[in-house]
Amino acid sequence: MQKKIGIVYSTVDGQTLKICKAIAQSLNEKGLEPEMHSIENFVQEPSRFNLLIIGASVRYGKHHALITNFVSNYKEELNKIKTAFFSVNLVARKEGKDQPGSNPYLIKFLRKVDWEPGIPGVFAGKLDYPSYSFFDRIMIKLIMKMTGGPTKSEKPIEYTDWKRVEDFSEKIYRDYIGG
Repeated sequence: MQKKIGIVYSTVDGQTLKICKAIAQSLNEKGLEPEMHSIENFVQEPSRFNLLIIGASVRYGKHHALITNFVSNYKEELNKIKTAFFSVNLVARKEGKDQPGSNPYLIKFLRKVDWEPGIPGVFAGKLDYPSYSFFDRIMIKLIMKMTGGPTKSEKPIEYTDWKRVEDFSEKIYRDYIGG
């Protein structure tokens, strides 16, 4: 019987979606067919899946409210299936804040929803000043200044470590699918 795998995500600037696509591609290469859904139009019951992978970006210190509500509302169902959850945030660009046990946004989120995914993950995102609105550009520059990050860039800076994304995919496959 084919394992039913779902990938649910929230993304603001597209980097979380890009990471989800990389995870899906990795699983496709192993003969699996994950279904990908934006949280905005996800209306499935988690129990429909054998494995649910949830990816969420952080903006202004918080994960998308729909992801937070989804996990809070379906915690019991999520605990009955295999799960993986990853956070995408710029703080993860820093060594010491790039692991599930040390990333403040992931830790805060999991405490808030009182849930423990089977496989937690955290990835650095992308900084793209040219694509931000005026307000976002000012706010993100302020945050970067406070955290020692770049405040000027004509081009996007992609901090995502794609080898770590591949390792995360491999762990999901190895631990949950049996590869």
